[in-house]
Amino acid sequence: MTAAERWKLHKTVVLVGMMGAGKTAVGRALATQLGVPFLDSDTEIESAAAMTIAEIFARDGEEFFRDRETEVLNRLLDEERGILSTGGGAFLSQRNRELIARKGVSVWLDVDLPLLWQRVKHKDTRPLLRTSDPYATLAALYGARVPVYALADLSVRAAPEYTISAMADRVIEALRTRADVLEETG
Repeated sequence: MTAAERWKLHKTVVLVGMMGAGKTAVGRALATQLGVPFLDSDTEIESAAAMTIAEIFARDGEEFFRDRETEVLNRLLDEERGILSTGGGAFLSQRNRELIARKGVSVWLDVDLPLLWQRVKHKDTRPLLRTSDPYATLAALYGARVPVYALADLSVRAAPEYTISAMADRVIEALRTRADVLEETG
């Protein structure tokens, strides 16, 4: 039996959380396990603009970027059901949270600060952390964002020993508590 035959996804699953939480990696594994498409809102924005997110921010500003982000989320939530990874700031917007609540289900990948730091400290692909004290910057972002991420429909706590596959399994366990989202068919 294939994954697509075993599961029926009734709503798009929107993964939210901090940079380094594993939204893309876990999202890809989850999509494979459920036999559904994987989508990444940041990748879609970059593709539509033919620019990187950093370039969009630099040229047009954050407000312009956030407007495009909402448009892309709306379009992706209207397309085929699947797993949608969002940028770390997407869920901070009230309008995005309302859109996701109406058309999908939000799942917060809840990763504590020490583990996030372990995952991002050696990467130079995080523009927000290009500061004189990247750990303090990450801690400040974490403190500000966690209360908003906690508003997600479901939460899945990470641990250092969990593999990507194990996290995807934990997300499936959480989704199975919502018959309106995920149904086991076989």
